[in-house]
Amino acid sequence: MNTRKLSHTDDEGRANMVDVGGKPIQLRMATAAGSISLSAETLRLIRENEMKKGDVLTVAEIAGIQAAKETSRLIPLCHPLQLTKVEVKAILNETGAEVTSLVKCVGQTGVEMEALTAVSIALLTIYDMCKAVDKTMVLGDIRLTDKTKTDI
Repeated sequence: MNTRKLSHTDDEGRANMVDVGGKPIQLRMATAAGSISLSAETLRLIRENEMKKGDVLTVAEIAGIQAAKETSRLIPLCHPLQLTKVEVKAILNETGAEVTSLVKCVGQTGVEMEALTAVSIALLTIYDMCKAVDKTMVLGDIRLTDKTKTDI
């Protein structure tokens, strides 16, 4: 049995925003990734920039950056952070698109949720921009790929 106490609940089991005020200020970094399967025709339309809604990959990357900056407004109990870097990359492969994110801040709590939110929203943006031509899309394998904290 796992006896580790959840950090986001109080002694009565109610939701609780963790007090990070006593933690040291560190350089925090997280990376995340995810994918979306796309039909061959959808891949062609994206490659040739013929999707009616515009440049799918660029719009998805921008949406991911915006989402990372809004994470504390989207996910309860996440701390608002002053992000120093958000990078989102969307690339096509043989079966769809892979999205990766890198998020950095100097602060007292990590940026995992921001990295995951960036990937999730970028993938949802691809879905939204392609849904008129592709009814077979599947989002998946959204995951944290790395996280670090370094004393400064």
